Amino acid sequence: MFKRIHHVAIICSDYEVSKHFYTQILQLEVIAENYREARQSYKLDLRLPDGGQIELFSFVNPPKRPSTPEAQGLRHLAFVVESVEKTTSYLQEKGVEVEVIRTDEFTGKLFTFFQDPDGLPLELYEE
Repeated sequence: MFKRIHHVAIICSDYEVSKHFYTQILQLEVIAENYREARQSYKLDLRLPDGGQIELFSFVNPPKRPSTPEAQGLRHLAFVVESVEKTTSYLQEKGVEVEVIRTDEFTGKLFTFFQDPDGLPLELYEE
């Protein structure tokens, strides 16, 4: 029945800033970029190495998403990485603030969190 997640959709407040973050800093591959005149909105389709996708949307004056304290709904988006330490160093070199690396008490795997330009919580989780 359910095989995998196809995509995650994210609405951003500043399209150019978020486009730069996801394509240049996180280095996600652009599949397609479309402007939807009727909505005055961009839709940017991005591919992860495993085939999963992120859809990045821009809308005129979207309401802010509460993320702290934790709100109901999607909590965060987690990316599997080969090395949390190396990826954390890379992000910090690019000016991205990253939380202290922690160890998952149940799996023993390293993980940490950072945020996209709109404060969406993103996680690095060691493979």
